[in-house]
Amino acid sequence: MAKGRVKLKDVAAAAGVHASTVSRALDPKTRHLITDSLAERITRIASELQYRPNSIASSLRTQQSMTIGVLVPDITNMIFPPILRGIEDTLAQQGYVPIIANTDSDPVKERTLMDIMRARGVDGLILASAQRQDAAIVQAMEDGIPVVTVNRMIDDERVSYVINNETGGLALAVDHIVELGHRTVAHLAGPQRLSTGLFRYYGFCRAAKKHRLRKWRDLIGFAGAFNEESGREGCLELLDRGIPFTALITANDRLAIGALQALSIRGIKVPEEVSVTGYNDMPFADMTTPPLTTVRIQTYEAGRRAAEIILERLGAERGTLPAVHEVLEVEMVPRQTTGPVPATINETIFGPRGDTPSAGRSADIAASETDR
Repeated sequence: MAKGRVKLKDVAAAAGVHASTVSRALDPKTRHLITDSLAERITRIASELQYRPNSIASSLRTQQSMTIGVLVPDITNMIFPPILRGIEDTLAQQGYVPIIANTDSDPVKERTLMDIMRARGVDGLILASAQRQDAAIVQAMEDGIPVVTVNRMIDDERVSYVINNETGGLALAVDHIVELGHRTVAHLAGPQRLSTGLFRYYGFCRAAKKHRLRKWRDLIGFAGAFNEESGREGCLELLDRGIPFTALITANDRLAIGALQALSIRGIKVPEEVSVTGYNDMPFADMTTPPLTTVRIQTYEAGRRAAEIILERLGAERGTLPAVHEVLEVEMVPRQTTGPVPATINETIFGPRGDTPSAGRSADIAASETDR
C-alpha cells in the first residue's frame, strides 16, 4: 500500500507542538519567532518524516508563490551564470526560488515568457534581457509586478535597475590605451538598442574627445550583436576602411575575441601591431591567446543586489518604494592584448582584401545605429 503524503499536522504530532509552530519553524521569514533549538528539532523531524510543504496550498493561503521569474538573453554567455548565482543565493535566504528562462535576445520570446511566468504566479521579475525600449517590462510594472533589470536598463526611470558603470568603464579602457602611447584608436560598439551598447559607446566618445584622439569619428563601427561573429566581421569592416589605427577598443569580450580572430586572419600581430581591449572580464578571458585586456564588471554583486531590491519590494506596500537605480563600479584589467604603440604603423595591413569574407559593411553591423 502506498504511503500517504506526510502533512504538517503529522510533523506537529511527532514533535509534540502545535501545527502553527511547525509552520513558523519551516518558514525562513518566521523562524526567528521560536527558539533556535526548537526550530532545529522540528526541522530534523520534518526531514526524518520526509515532509514536503504543499506549495500550491501555501500559495493560495498567502497569495505568494515564493518564485521569481528571471530572464537572460543567453545562459551560455559566460557573464550570466555568476549573475544568476548572486540572484539565487540571495533569494534562497528568504525562501524564494528563481525560475530561469532564455529569451535568445528576441523581444517577442521575452514577452511570451513573461506572460507565461506571470500566469504561473511569479511574485516578481528580474530581467537581464531588457532592451532600452521594452513595452512588456513597462506593462508588468504598471500591472503591479515588482520588476528589476540587471546588467541592463530601459529608458523608463520608473523601473529599478542594477548596472555597472558602462560609460566610466569604457573611459578606463581608453585611458589605458592612451597611457601606452596610442593616438589613433578604433571602437567596435555594441548594439545601440541595448543600454550596455549605448553607454559604452558614449564612454568611448567622451574619452576620445578628452584625449583628442585622431580620426576617432571615422573609426567607429556598430555590431549588431554581442557575439564573436559580429566581432570578427566588425573588425574586418574597420580594417577595410583603410584608415590606420593602432588600437581597437571593443564593447565586450565576445566582440574582442571575434576581433582577435579577424586580426589573425589578416596576419596582424596583437599587440605588436594592434592592441585590443574587451569589456566584462568574463570567465576564461585570461585564457585567450594572448590573454585579453578588459574591463572587469561586478557580476555576482549585480545579481545579489537585484535580488535584494526585489525582496524589498515584495515586503512593502505596492507603490510605496521609489525606483532604485544602482551603478556598480568597474576596474581595468591589463593583460597581454595591449602594448606600447608601434614605432611605425604598417599601413599595408589596412584596406579591402579580395580574399576576406567581407570587403563592405557586414550585415552584422547596424548602419542605422551610427546616428545615435
